[in-house]
Amino acid sequence: VMAALKREREEAEAEEESPGTGSRGSVRGRRVRERSVLDFDFEKLCSVSLSHINVYACLVCGKYFQGRGLKSFANIHSVQVGHHVFLNLHTLKFYCLPDNYEIIDSSLEDITYVLKPTFTKLHIANLDKQSRLSRAYDGTTYLPGIVGLNNIKANDYANVVLQALSNVPPLRNYFLEEENYREIKRPPGDIMFLLVQRFGELMRKLRNPRNFKAHVSPHEMLQAVVLCSKKRFQITKQGDAVDFLSWFLNALHMALGGSKKKKTIINGVFQGSMRIFSKKLPPPDLTPEEKEQLLETEEFKETMTESTFLYLTLDLPTAPLYKDEKEQLIIPQVPLFNILAKFNGITEKEYKTYKENFLKRFQLTKLPPYLIFYIKRFTKNNFFVEKNPTIVNFPITNVDLREYLSEEVQAAHKHTTYDLIANVVHDGKPGEGAYRVHVLHHGTGKWYELQDLQVIDILPQMITLSEAYIQIWKRREDSDEGQPREKGA
Repeated sequence: VMAALKREREEAEAEEESPGTGSRGSVRGRRVRERSVLDFDFEKLCSVSLSHINVYACLVCGKYFQGRGLKSFANIHSVQVGHHVFLNLHTLKFYCLPDNYEIIDSSLEDITYVLKPTFTKLHIANLDKQSRLSRAYDGTTYLPGIVGLNNIKANDYANVVLQALSNVPPLRNYFLEEENYREIKRPPGDIMFLLVQRFGELMRKLRNPRNFKAHVSPHEMLQAVVLCSKKRFQITKQGDAVDFLSWFLNALHMALGGSKKKKTIINGVFQGSMRIFSKKLPPPDLTPEEKEQLLETEEFKETMTESTFLYLTLDLPTAPLYKDEKEQLIIPQVPLFNILAKFNGITEKEYKTYKENFLKRFQLTKLPPYLIFYIKRFTKNNFFVEKNPTIVNFPITNVDLREYLSEEVQAAHKHTTYDLIANVVHDGKPGEGAYRVHVLHHGTGKWYELQDLQVIDILPQMITLSEAYIQIWKRREDSDEGQPREKGA
């Protein structure tokens, strides 16, 4: 018996002193089970105390616990359940509990990479040339960047915007490198920078070629959205994708230290400029003579203002009220260039305020590298919100916008042709329904439809048949490498 005990002790000591196991390797604590239980997409807080401080992940069951001292929740969990390997979610170091020593093992590096993916400059530069599929831990294959986002309850309106923005190369490349925004100074107590950090983390997770699963949960990103928007946008309540896009781009711009004069990556990618010609209209109940007198005054003369924009609002023609002879509602169609005529500098449109009416016309003076169209489908009256079902007929490529620029700036714009790279669609009733997004994979040139966790390839001809709501267009350049990435903000 003594000889057997001595032999077991010698074997245990040999295993403890084996290379690559840290100071005191323990076989019982080194066993990490299925990696499918590990999910680092959720908020990093202790499952018992709900604290964010000093949180460890149990690599056997995937739960989060605080601390590793004698009376800590992680230590108690290791003794009660027999799970011994833990990962510090901040320092990315592995520990064996309750023995409390660090584990150094190269076989665990894939876990730290999933928790915090990193990208080299060379990898980022070649992202748009890659077409190779990646294999998740469960065997499913996926294209990095073309992965589903989990719809936690009613957050698909935010998911489609995040997926569309992740397909804009300069914006994506900027947030893939944490060094670009890590040193930005923010005032004490500012919570808006959390939005930048979470968006960067989401970009890296979406592009991770070594994911354990073929989808990503935007839980931490949406928690930051709820906090920074002061609950204007929520996970549990359906919102408007355009409202979210507008708020999100402006919030990112401000959080990156931008202002009206100071530029950031958001300005550099999406911001264009236009001239707005505005003319006040006299009250309709006046006589023609009184109207003429008013029109000659300074107040009723046409004024011109310069304005910037992050997206262009395209107004749809009014939908028909009546059914056709077959007792079916007609689904009207309109070419994209018809609704773009609003910006040719000639077409006038009346805008009504509470007291006064104005006649406005618009002319573009600067086209951004990436142009966002918002097709206005929802109109609100005194009683309810109506949705316009008009189908917009648009080409996928070769949309030339030179004619919408004023003559003096046309020469300064060498490139005015745009190709579609993302198309957000709303299906169903206003205030309800569901969102989906079509995105172009730059490496393969194929189109994919993403709706929550579902990812399918789609023919380009099918995209034009959808009720497009938001579109992102990329300006053609001399080279296919896209815009140069901005450094800093």
